[in-house]
Amino acid sequence: MTLEQSPNAEPPREVIARWSKGYLDRHPVTALRTVGGQCVLAVRACQFLVLDALRMRFPFREFIDQAVFMARTAVVPTLFVAVPISVTLAIQFSLLAGQLGATALAGAANGLAVIKQGAPLVAAILMAAAVGSATSADLGSRTIREEIDAMEVMGVSAIRRLVVPRLAASVVVAIALTGFTCFIGFLAGYAFTVILQGGTPGSYTSTFSSFATVEDLALTLFKAFVFGVIVAIVSCYKGMHANGGPAGVANSVNAAVVQSILLLLLANTLISQMYIVLFPKTSF
Repeated sequence: MTLEQSPNAEPPREVIARWSKGYLDRHPVTALRTVGGQCVLAVRACQFLVLDALRMRFPFREFIDQAVFMARTAVVPTLFVAVPISVTLAIQFSLLAGQLGATALAGAANGLAVIKQGAPLVAAILMAAAVGSATSADLGSRTIREEIDAMEVMGVSAIRRLVVPRLAASVVVAIALTGFTCFIGFLAGYAFTVILQGGTPGSYTSTFSSFATVEDLALTLFKAFVFGVIVAIVSCYKGMHANGGPAGVANSVNAAVVQSILLLLLANTLISQMYIVLFPKTSF
């Protein structure tokens, strides 16, 4: 017995064409629209930040509240993540230096690993996971309660009142967390190399300061600045475009964390490679 096709059924070609168009609208087109919206939000937020700072209209109280909230949210997880990562790096580089007969250079290797890559990545991922999720959830709940629409109706710019102080606070907290992670990484590596492995304190500190220079620290803090901007813009955009009730807020939080981490890793790679190309190390 054969199955007869319903007279009202669409031809397979039209079904495939409609599915293909829907797929393009759901994925590539939506992704391009999201990236464009985030770029526009970043430009407008930076513009309002500069103008409000020059006109002495910057929402300083909201900035302080957001900075305290972000620091309180991220500092403890950063501490508990930075210590084991720093100790792991110290173990690996100490073993490698011992195998090569260059135990005195363990501090140099640990310093380069912690300051150049470890500290900014740890701070960035914790910013995206803790601060980004909290910011997206806060703005997403405001969006589904139509508070942001009410602000726009009353003539209050949501970007100026909500995004700008969170952007400034995210940058400040990201730079502070990166410096804190560098310090914790140095202490953890020093404690493991000197106390547990019996290394020389002077050798560790001298090689650490010789190879991990001020320029490397400046690059790390610049990365932290970029990472703070990325986390703030992505989380604010996802929160302000949440829809579908509480489930939509949860989806926006998830999307904000995932996209922030991907962009942070991409930005870290690009900045590191551009620094190596533009400022190559000079050997004598």
